[in-house]
Amino acid sequence: MQEITENTVRELTAKTAQLKQEIQKVIVGQENVIDEILVTLFAGGHCLLEGVPGLAKTLMVRTIAQALHLSFRRIQFTPDLMPTDILGTEILEEDHTTGKRFFKFNKGPLFANIVLADEINRTPPKTQSALLEAMQEFEITYGGQTYKLDKPFFILATQNPIEQAGTYPLPEAQLDRFLLYIKIGYPSAKEETDILSNTTGNRVSNVQAVLSADEIQQLQTLVRDVHISEDLVQYVASLIRATRPGDTTVNYVKEWVRWGAGPRAGQALILTAKSRALLKGRYAVVMEDIQAMAAPVLRHRILMNFKAEAEQINSDNVTEILLKEIARSKTALG
Repeated sequence: MQEITENTVRELTAKTAQLKQEIQKVIVGQENVIDEILVTLFAGGHCLLEGVPGLAKTLMVRTIAQALHLSFRRIQFTPDLMPTDILGTEILEEDHTTGKRFFKFNKGPLFANIVLADEINRTPPKTQSALLEAMQEFEITYGGQTYKLDKPFFILATQNPIEQAGTYPLPEAQLDRFLLYIKIGYPSAKEETDILSNTTGNRVSNVQAVLSADEIQQLQTLVRDVHISEDLVQYVASLIRATRPGDTTVNYVKEWVRWGAGPRAGQALILTAKSRALLKGRYAVVMEDIQAMAAPVLRHRILMNFKAEAEQINSDNVTEILLKEIARSKTALG
């Protein structure tokens, strides 16, 4: 990678705006979702997308891949999918000159820059867990050999919140590996009209690739250099600690939460706030960045108790309460 100069910074930030324009040639609305996916990419993490069928989750991921100079693979997760189907497998080959036989590793679809793990909760835990090393270490171990994955490496997993028959919910340990848990909602009335107009004719949008692999890695380096004040770091620490029933003085948390978020949540919140600031053309984090990223960061890291589940109170409700409480009192710790 070339050295990141002031001119390079300006060029990269200009290209992030151009990237969004290319994506919006195909995707109508969903601006917050697109922002959150790009925030995840520039922060060097992975994201989990949840939405009912027909909300263009797969199309969105495919369009983002088209707007980047990166390799893209889609894996349809099914109940009979095996770890070797995504990691790869060894096959026996013969050297025609010497007649000797040897095993050669055939790389699976996980060896790509952007991987769409479609309906990840439809495959058993054995196959789900095969993603863990790749997501955390950016490498794959098979047959005692370790294979490095090309960077940037970005997994976008999707799941359907409605159909639960024949699904395998992701365990908390794997959920925590996703930087953001993004929920996709229905479009507005105008957006839905535009979608119907744009997708029922012969017009095809031509998406141009904007960013290269090197440029994305430069952006990922640049994100970590975005400034955040000590006060905001302390605010994040207070917010995360306030999610834990044993540490907080917020009664709402004590009543409804079983387990609070761990330190990785604080790291994720600061990193995604920095990434969002850069996406918005700023080189310093402001309170708005932290508050905007709090819900997708904490959504899968706060475990509700049985009483909360019965009352349909979820982690987003907890985050909303905490953002009000912490903003008012600066700290919710005793």
